[in-house]
Amino acid sequence: MSVFSYIRSIYALDTIDTRFTNSSGTPYKTVIDTRAENAAANARRDDSIPGAGVRTDHSGRPIAQPSKWRTPEFYFYYFVFITIVPYMFWIAYDVSRPSDPNYHKYEHLLSPGWIPGRNIDVSDAQYHSFRTNVPYLALLLILHPILRQLYDTFRPVPSRSNSPKPNGNTYISAADGDARLNQRVSFDILFSFIFLTAIHGFSAIKILIILYINYCIATRLPRKYVPAATWIFNICTLFANELSDGYKFEKIAHFISPLDGVGLESTNHLHAWGVWLDSYGGIISRWEIQFNLTVLRLISFNMDYYWSLDRRSGSPTEVGPKPREEGIANDHKKKQLDPSNLSERDRVSTPPSAKDFSFRNYFAYATYAPLFLAGPIITFNDFISQMKYPPASIERSRTIKYGIRFLLCLLAMEILLHFDYCVAISKGNPNWSDYTPAQLSLLSYFNLHVLWLKLLLPWRFFRLWSLADGIDPPENMIRCLSNNPSTVAFWRGWHRSYNKFLVRYIYVPLGGASSRTWLSTVRTAFNYAVVFTFVALWHDIQLNLLIWGWLIVLFMMPEIIAGFLFPRKKWENNLTAYRVLCGFGVVGNLMMMMMANLVGFAVGVDGLKSIIHGIFRDYSGLVFLVTASCVLFVGIQVMFEVREAEMRKGIFLRC
Repeated sequence: MSVFSYIRSIYALDTIDTRFTNSSGTPYKTVIDTRAENAAANARRDDSIPGAGVRTDHSGRPIAQPSKWRTPEFYFYYFVFITIVPYMFWIAYDVSRPSDPNYHKYEHLLSPGWIPGRNIDVSDAQYHSFRTNVPYLALLLILHPILRQLYDTFRPVPSRSNSPKPNGNTYISAADGDARLNQRVSFDILFSFIFLTAIHGFSAIKILIILYINYCIATRLPRKYVPAATWIFNICTLFANELSDGYKFEKIAHFISPLDGVGLESTNHLHAWGVWLDSYGGIISRWEIQFNLTVLRLISFNMDYYWSLDRRSGSPTEVGPKPREEGIANDHKKKQLDPSNLSERDRVSTPPSAKDFSFRNYFAYATYAPLFLAGPIITFNDFISQMKYPPASIERSRTIKYGIRFLLCLLAMEILLHFDYCVAISKGNPNWSDYTPAQLSLLSYFNLHVLWLKLLLPWRFFRLWSLADGIDPPENMIRCLSNNPSTVAFWRGWHRSYNKFLVRYIYVPLGGASSRTWLSTVRTAFNYAVVFTFVALWHDIQLNLLIWGWLIVLFMMPEIIAGFLFPRKKWENNLTAYRVLCGFGVVGNLMMMMMANLVGFAVGVDGLKSIIHGIFRDYSGLVFLVTASCVLFVGIQVMFEVREAEMRKGIFLRC
């Protein structure tokens, strides 16, 4: 493979996650077996030639349109990209130079940078914390798999003469799978206790108590009460964690024994103990911030256990598709599955055996170190399946390329923050009227990219750690922030593992989506509102985020209604006009999506009002808005063609 081909492969969808390029219903071992044949077929296909590689459906109609990459229309788009994109960076850089009149307002928020002559904007607390701890996290990423290997060496999986050894595509028996699960869980429990104590100190006790209560809800309550009790308990836990500031031991001591003069000496000792326990809060003393992700795992365990009771009468490998499972046809004929060679869909929907729903496995799942702090989210069913049987999708060459891609994203973030101080400017109490409409818009635009990257980097890092440890969770980010023409599709691809959680445990049980009738469209809007209200409350109990959640639902409605009024099937004979029409609609979509995210995660409601007022305060703002809309339209057409190119390769992503 040439250097250019290797670099290109780093940016392939398959490198990020094999789920993007292969059907969720196909076991990955099957994909490996046919890889050579597919590679040969792809080598014969040239997507750069108009008309090449057009795939058709069962009726012979083209699924994807002929390539447009070498058409006059797209040569014009290339010219726009070559000229406009560098100018966009220049505008943001120009207001981030020391010569700018407002530089003194945010200079104190900048830190010394490693690029000569430039400071770096690390005023965002979330990214600053991650950036500071990258060396320690990298050490963990290296040591954790090594420690597991040493543990496996000194306590090997018992060999069984009546079953083949697990290697490559060799069948792994259920007994071998159980032995592997037991070995991995034993190590994970030991490591998790050390890990939790290091990062949360004595607050690890509070986490254990919450985990135990949730486990009792699932396993001791009558079955019919489990779903309601699970959701009520975990949502109340989110509120209680926030409102009680993490249940400080000192406050607990005061509640148990208030300083009222009775038994004063023992009361003072109790309060002193509380203060001492609070003083050992670990590396991350505010444990309740990270615990939001653990809440999702608690819900996943309880609901997977609840649904497993429906199938307890049959073999755990005899699965009848359930209507609540996403993507599974409503066919109740049971099928016999090889548990060592399950597809992702079957790993998620197939419950493990009753004995696997033990507190021991539950604790290992809820506190699994590589995914504990930031995710991605993996369901309990999927986790147990991968603990038993090594996923074939983890290959060393792909994991290395995934790591290189993470480093390139980290480099991109560092360069951006050295030359564009958009976050510091927004935190420096700016007078937005001092900026031109172009400057206001580009600062907001890059602010969103900093938001995207600061979330992408921890998610990619912790998933890399998990891959190195042998567990393959879903990738959280599919596409760049600037490559999302659909609001609905954007939320499928943004924090994707969380989206899959919402679909499996909230959205599908509520009834999913449909735009066949006006009534079903209203019901879809209601389902979206429920989901995004939970999303907003799950992120944080703040008015800005609640408004953000409702804005997202509001801004989804034009796309849903447009899909109802202008279905693609009615434009089959004039797809070019349909593409142009969609382009105009998406321009408004992107404007609304950027506004919603600025409210929720960047400048808030008041900041957005100031920015909009600054853009529309004079005629130049309207000229800029029209120009920006035209540039967005060009970008949108390229986004459409990227997806068409993927479809010509047999990749059908819904985002």
